[in-house]
Amino acid sequence: MAFQLKPLPYAYEALEPFIDAATMQIHHDKHHAAYVNNLNAALEKHPELAGKSIEALLADLNAVPEDIRAAVRNHGGGTWNHDLFWEIMAPGGGTPSGDLSAALDSAFGSFDAFKSEFEKAANGRFGSGWAWLVRKGKDLSILSTPNQDNPLSEGMLPVLGLDVWEHAYYLKYQNRRAEYTSNWWNVVNWEAVARRYAAK
Repeated sequence: MAFQLKPLPYAYEALEPFIDAATMQIHHDKHHAAYVNNLNAALEKHPELAGKSIEALLADLNAVPEDIRAAVRNHGGGTWNHDLFWEIMAPGGGTPSGDLSAALDSAFGSFDAFKSEFEKAANGRFGSGWAWLVRKGKDLSILSTPNQDNPLSEGMLPVLGLDVWEHAYYLKYQNRRAEYTSNWWNVVNWEAVARRYAAK
C-alpha cells in the first residue's frame, strides 16, 4: 500500500505567532505532499519493497535498489522527517520534565546549554537541512544533516528535529533563521518528545 500524507494534528494557524498559517499550509500541503508522492512513485518501480516501512528503508539504504536509492533517501527522508516535525510541535510550548529532562541535563549540563548547542547546529547548517536531538542506546547527542537526510540511516533514533529549509520559515522570517530557531522553542511539544525518547 502506498504511503499517505498524514493530516496535521492541529489547525494551520495553531502555532501562530511563531509559525504562520500560510507557511504551515504550504509546507504541509505542498512540500510534504510532494515528498510522499515522489516516494511512492519511486517505490512503484520495485514492487518487492511493498510493505516495507519508511524506517526500514531509511535504516538500510544500501539494501534499496541503486536506481531508486537517492529518491528513497530524499523523498523517504522528507516524508519521515516531516511526520516527526508535525508530531513534536503543538501550541503552548513549555519545558521537558521527568526522564527526558534528566537525560538532557546529564548530556549537556542544563536545558539552556542543550538549547544553545541545538541552535548552533540549526543555525550553522549551510543551506538546507535539519538539526536533530538523537538517541543511540540511552545516550543523547546533537547533530545536523543536509537536505532530507535522516539519522536513522546512521543507526540513531531521532527524538527531536527542526527543519531549517528556507520553506519552513521564509514567509515570516525571511533570512532571519536564528529568530525562527529561537522562537521555535515556544511550540515544541515536550510530551511527544519524551515519548520518542522513551521508545524502545
